[in-house]
Amino acid sequence: MLRSSVKAARRVVVGLVSMLALGAATPSLADPALWKIQDHDSTIYLFGTVHVLRPETQWRSPKLDAALKSSDELVLEVVGADDMAVMQPLVMKYGIDQATPLSKKLAPADWEKTKTYGQEMGMPAAALDAFRPWMAGITLAMAPMIKAGFDPKKGVEQVLTAELKADGKGLGSLETAEQQIRFFADMPQADEVLLLKSTLDEVEEGPAKLDKLVKAWAEGDVKGLEGEFVTEMRTKYQPLYHTLIVARNAAWADQLKTKLDGKGVSFVAVGAGHLVGPDSVQTLLGKRGIKVERVQ
Repeated sequence: MLRSSVKAARRVVVGLVSMLALGAATPSLADPALWKIQDHDSTIYLFGTVHVLRPETQWRSPKLDAALKSSDELVLEVVGADDMAVMQPLVMKYGIDQATPLSKKLAPADWEKTKTYGQEMGMPAAALDAFRPWMAGITLAMAPMIKAGFDPKKGVEQVLTAELKADGKGLGSLETAEQQIRFFADMPQADEVLLLKSTLDEVEEGPAKLDKLVKAWAEGDVKGLEGEFVTEMRTKYQPLYHTLIVARNAAWADQLKTKLDGKGVSFVAVGAGHLVGPDSVQTLLGKRGIKVERVQ
């Protein structure tokens, strides 16, 4: 049960940091879901994101562009996840284990697979051997994505950040980079190893699965997204689901409630898995007496 639970968890936690990607083939019609909450002097748009895309992926729409144009600020899960000056110290602190090599934590066959995928990324075995299992799992999951043509510079957050900065608009975040890293780093080592093993088992299938997932995202299919992101994790591994989804969504709902008490227009872009399912940010806002309207 734990192994299948960690596999389910991986489908959600990969969206927490920009080191792991989601991608999709070009849909015939781009219509990703967009929600809005507002009062007499404030408006907050909610938009689900994916972190890396194929260059040809279409996801813009007139309603989305209009919401962006009207916004005073962009609010992300975290700012600086693609900034090496921010991430490198955190990776060194939470992702590296100089005392016990990764090769000593894995079965020989799993270590051989790890080295093979690392070589495909141009990563020496000695470098991988210093990684903690969670760090190796997330890093290796990226290898087939790049090979399949995914571009780390084409993620939704990267595109939106560049646009709004160019327009002189504000940029904020709901969490810190360290908070996000610690969702992985604070896992028990046994779960870390299973996270890596599940990556090794599924890494070659990753692009096809993620193409299917993001096709649902780009078409605004929230039920499809719920099935891919949330359902298995929620039913099979409640503690992790609560930590990674429910608790964070609740914290964000509180922050958005406070923001609604202010003035202006904000565009909030978070991982798409947080905006679907029974414990979505919208559901938790509703429990706080805030009406959420889907506008696309």
